[in-house]
Amino acid sequence: MKIKRFFASDIRQALRQVREALGSDAVILSNKKVDGGIELVAAIDYDATAFMPQAEPTPETSYTPAQITPKSSRTESPSHPEKLAKASVSLLKEPGMVEAPVKKIPPKVEWSQDPVLVEMRQEMKALRRMLENDLSGLSWREMGDHRPETQDLFRRLMSLSITPDICSQLVESVTNVETADQAWRKALYYLAAKLETVSDDLLDQGGIFALIGPTGVGKTTTIAKLAARFSLRHGNRQVALISTDNYRIGAQEQLNTYARILDVPVRSAGTREELAVALNALKGKRLILIDTAGMSQRDVRLSEQLSLLDVAGQGVQSFLTLSAATDYSSMEQAIAAFGAAKPAACILTKIDEAGSLGGALSALIHKSLPLAFMTDGQKVPEDLHLARSHTLVSKAVACSTGGGEYSDEYLALALGGARANAHG
Repeated sequence: MKIKRFFASDIRQALRQVREALGSDAVILSNKKVDGGIELVAAIDYDATAFMPQAEPTPETSYTPAQITPKSSRTESPSHPEKLAKASVSLLKEPGMVEAPVKKIPPKVEWSQDPVLVEMRQEMKALRRMLENDLSGLSWREMGDHRPETQDLFRRLMSLSITPDICSQLVESVTNVETADQAWRKALYYLAAKLETVSDDLLDQGGIFALIGPTGVGKTTTIAKLAARFSLRHGNRQVALISTDNYRIGAQEQLNTYARILDVPVRSAGTREELAVALNALKGKRLILIDTAGMSQRDVRLSEQLSLLDVAGQGVQSFLTLSAATDYSSMEQAIAAFGAAKPAACILTKIDEAGSLGGALSALIHKSLPLAFMTDGQKVPEDLHLARSHTLVSKAVACSTGGGEYSDEYLALALGGARANAHG
């Protein structure tokens, strides 16, 4: 292993010297600030096996035979294996025989857990964070000096609570604009284009749809809105409801109340077999809506609940129902957890209760989940709307009006992180 020290005025120049002298395969062993700059210690031809502890040879168990005086001169016949075995055991236990002690081998320590390597990794992480912070601040200041309109556009997009990586992509897509207002409108247009929506009105097609999703997102109320909207178009004789929610107290009673108001049949099913029977009994209906139990994405019973919908030959499609008031991280976790049911589309509820829609937009874009319907109130069925990406983006802009702005330090780190993720 070849080790060499490098001195430079800043970290970037030091890394450049390492790359030029030792190549891209060099390993940074340590870094520290010195008078006039920074000192790096780098190595090449790094041998990981040098840190592996050498196992000591295992001493073989040896016996010192003592003088054995046979008790009888009679030779045992080979036809008596039991006696021969007993004789062998008795010979091994003779007091004249000495057994050498066997030294225990200490447990092998993985080389990756060597204290030197652990400390080296910590130093490299600290070096990387320092370098990322410096580059983030440099990129942000450079953007402000040379492209202040781009910096302002990034700031406005971040105020929508959209994730930094999407904001960075939108900023890079906006070109050939003359004013900041044109850049803003063009960025919002590209944002709407990233959001997938279901082009056809599923209420006209009909079918069997199950609404799945976490607790408290409004699945039962949304089912009532869908059923009422379909009844107004095609008559209530073409609609039926099924409840599989046996966990929440009063869940089935709420659906029964909606069914009485709409004058549509309702069934309950607690198992896959009961669901199959209910679907066969309602086979003549054009639209069958299934209300499922709301569960957390971390609930161990979630897979059991989703498997209930796997009724062979029935063609049950799932709609993932999510609340727009949910934060971005929780929404991404919910989409991943309920993805086992392979939802055909998403229904975004409680838009009127959301403080911002950027998290919902970012999660739907990252997971490539198309949006079918939006709800923005409790009125049945008035507060149910077909998904329109431009309408949702406009609502996101309206929600952000009057919101707080991020500091330059946060925006610099967000921009640096987005570019780092974009480049692997």
